Amino acid sequence: MAVDKFFAFHLTQFLMSVLSTYPMLNLCNGRWPGRLTCAATLSLGLFLSGCASVSPPVQTNLNETQAQHMAWWGNFNDPLLSQLVQQALQANTSIRSAQASLQQARALRDVKVANSLPGVTLSGSAQRNQTEFADGNNSFRAGLDARWELDVFGAVSSDINASEADTLASQASLRDVQVSIAAEVALAYIQLRGQQAQLAIARNNLGSQSETLQLTDWREQAGLVTSLEVEQAKAATAQTSAQIPALTASIAKTRHALAVLTGQRPLELDLLLSTSQPVPQAADLNTTAIPADTLRQRADVRAAEHRIQAALSRVDAADAARYPSFNLGGSLSLSALTLAGLTNGASLAGSLLGSLSVPLFDAGAGKSQVLAQQAALEQARAAYQNTVLTALKDVEDALISLQSDRQRLQLLQQAATAANNAALLAQNRYSSGLIDFQTVLQTQRTLLSAQDSVAGLQADLSSDHVRLVKALGGGWQ
Repeated sequence: MAVDKFFAFHLTQFLMSVLSTYPMLNLCNGRWPGRLTCAATLSLGLFLSGCASVSPPVQTNLNETQAQHMAWWGNFNDPLLSQLVQQALQANTSIRSAQASLQQARALRDVKVANSLPGVTLSGSAQRNQTEFADGNNSFRAGLDARWELDVFGAVSSDINASEADTLASQASLRDVQVSIAAEVALAYIQLRGQQAQLAIARNNLGSQSETLQLTDWREQAGLVTSLEVEQAKAATAQTSAQIPALTASIAKTRHALAVLTGQRPLELDLLLSTSQPVPQAADLNTTAIPADTLRQRADVRAAEHRIQAALSRVDAADAARYPSFNLGGSLSLSALTLAGLTNGASLAGSLLGSLSVPLFDAGAGKSQVLAQQAALEQARAAYQNTVLTALKDVEDALISLQSDRQRLQLLQQAATAANNAALLAQNRYSSGLIDFQTVLQTQRTLLSAQDSVAGLQADLSSDHVRLVKALGGGWQ
């Protein structure tokens, strides 16, 4: 901010009048240290009269990261998913921790702002004096003390700007945590529905294999097949049965993870999520129409930008700390022999003090502090570049996965349809004795593998949509 020339002139006059009025404070006493300090004081007044401004304060919008989230999970048209995401945004422990960090950053910023303003303190005292040869006497005192550090070179304002930028970085970090938690809930929910679909497929195939095993037993009893076919049918049935406990355990673990993400105990969602539902599919997204500047809405990118601004302000503050500092102070006190006398007939005393502090020699500490803050600025810039590159990678990876899984799903669905037809034909022909058991066994294995792959890939495709939205910072218009 520009320094008021009128104020600078009168401040210099005030300091010089103090030096001339109180000889014990006069540094212009003919000795070379005094002459040097006096010359510095005089030249300071001329410098203050024409000095420009330090770095401008940070222009910020405190509501920038408080905007409502784009409810991208609504694209999946799954009310239960939306309910779980909303609950997680309210109760997740990581989000609550980030909210507390934001509150702390705001409080620290407010402390910086408050310290930059004039401060006034109220004091009072009561004293009784008594000696061996005289009666005791009382004295009462009440007073006001004021102090204010003048921000001539912008050290205080730069410090406030750094705190403000830290606050905005904390806001962006909160937004980043919210986006991440919402994505984790969606991914876990999609994984759960995919596991439930795979469990249903395993059970259906187990039913078909059990029928085949029973048919094989009958054919063995009739002497149409050997015990080898029976044992092979038993092995296939047991292998499929072994998948069911594993899938059941995976489903339970995923439900537990969802409960913790929503701020609940692990078993809280078991009843709500026990019924199988289809894997939620997102509405078809036009991934070719993503705006070029969408990455700037990513919270981690914005947080990195704010950290650069905070580092810049700290460089300014460290540089300004190498220049003189000015303080104004004053006091007003009332003294009386009785407590009631403080309001009637008390003696009044007041004082006003202006002080100047000039760093003359600090063995290079001030310069080193500037260099340290400049190094921190370079670190913030490098972190910003890394964040942007990582964001670009996340988006490109999500787009590639989305395109690849779309193509694979179409082919696997065709394969599953063909495998199902082949399994039905094989089952019918085996019942009629037209083919051997090896053909039936192979078609059943192929069908189970194809259906399981389709179910898993449908979940992967929905997860690709979630990862793309997360990579873009919460969706795009």
